[in-house]
Amino acid sequence: MVYRIKDIQEQLSVVAEDMEKYVRKNKIKVSKDGNISAKAYQAIFDFYSIESAKIDNKSVYVLNGHKIEVKQKPFYESENGTVSLFQDDAINFLKNLPSASVDLIVTDPAYSGMNQRLKLGRGKIIGTYADAGKKGAKWFEEFRDSEENYKTLLQECYRVLRNNRHIYIMFDSYSLLSLAPIVRDVFEVKNVLCWDKVNIGLGHYFRRRHEFILFASKGKRHLNSKNIPDVWKIKRVVHSKYPTQKPTEVFELMMKGSADKDFVVCDPFLGSGSAAIAAIKSSCKFLGCDIADNALTFSKERVKQFLETKTDMYQKSSLLGDDEAMTKLFLNGKFK
Repeated sequence: MVYRIKDIQEQLSVVAEDMEKYVRKNKIKVSKDGNISAKAYQAIFDFYSIESAKIDNKSVYVLNGHKIEVKQKPFYESENGTVSLFQDDAINFLKNLPSASVDLIVTDPAYSGMNQRLKLGRGKIIGTYADAGKKGAKWFEEFRDSEENYKTLLQECYRVLRNNRHIYIMFDSYSLLSLAPIVRDVFEVKNVLCWDKVNIGLGHYFRRRHEFILFASKGKRHLNSKNIPDVWKIKRVVHSKYPTQKPTEVFELMMKGSADKDFVVCDPFLGSGSAAIAAIKSSCKFLGCDIADNALTFSKERVKQFLETKTDMYQKSSLLGDDEAMTKLFLNGKFK
């Protein structure tokens, strides 16, 4: 494997002049092509990773076996330190994480495209669109998905994700058309997965029964299993106390495909906390963020009870559909 100075500069956003000073000061041998030894690469990477975490009002806690510093304190942190939930804007939250501090990103952004632009129907399931952002409204605050805003989000995801790691981003059909192409400018898109919700939902131009999941990578990493299909037959959550709650099995499949034990899993759009429950089930650590009070309160209560009792108070039974391949994946263990 080739180790290059340039790779560290790009990944950790290090100014070339600063890097040159560090190399001279520490008498690191660099070839004409900018290549260095594996030992020197790790030393430089560790130094600048620590430097990127030195920010004001910092809070120190253990992440992936290492002490790191973040700007804000968690809204909730589990007693064993494996789960941390933050209240913040998604982009600001990511900006306050050190570079290369996350092993897997799984997320379901509340895109504004279909809901705010099309405004089909009256929004009767989770409140009217006009009430979005108002106190006590059922409708949650959404991520404003301008191209500029979205690209900034993706670039921050790329920065905090370690090399040779995966990212899963959920899309509705509208945002898939409008935003998914931008992902290719930042990550290596590998596939588009389809979540089949089994039971038909609402819709004006054909009733919806699916959502999409964009699967991409930073660098090269194989899936843990070659037996995971690209259509996931998992029933939707019904009668939930939180709008748009997703089945934990959707996120568990992401873990089965891309996580190892003790991986740090990150979801910058926490919502109901389904990704957090999936991470705990998969023996992973978890970082989550949401800007909404109800999301944090809901997720905190759910995570605390699950850690204490191993029961999910908001999804009490499996939602797997009648798909033999899916059933085998869950029966065969976490990372088979």
